[in-house]
Amino acid sequence: MSGELSGLIIGYRRGTNTQYPSEVLAKIYGVEDKRQASRFIGWKAVYVDRYGNRYNGRVVGVHGRKGVVRIVFKPNLPGQAIGEEFRLIPPKQE
Repeated sequence: MSGELSGLIIGYRRGTNTQYPSEVLAKIYGVEDKRQASRFIGWKAVYVDRYGNRYNGRVVGVHGRKGVVRIVFKPNLPGQAIGEEFRLIPPKQE
């Protein structure tokens, strides 16, 4: 798997009483299970909003069994990013 991929931002990681705005749940297009999603841990994620602001993140883990991943962004994503697309960039091979 090389080159850039894209996906959809689903929402913040959350529990019954707590929301974690620094972690975002995202669905990568073409990924259907946990095994496929685990290959993307360590990849970089980039979201650019309509004003040109750039948010950089990193895939840190898998969420559930359906191929959803957790991404940590710095700075945190705004709520308007939910439902928008992002890009995935593979890590550099050394």
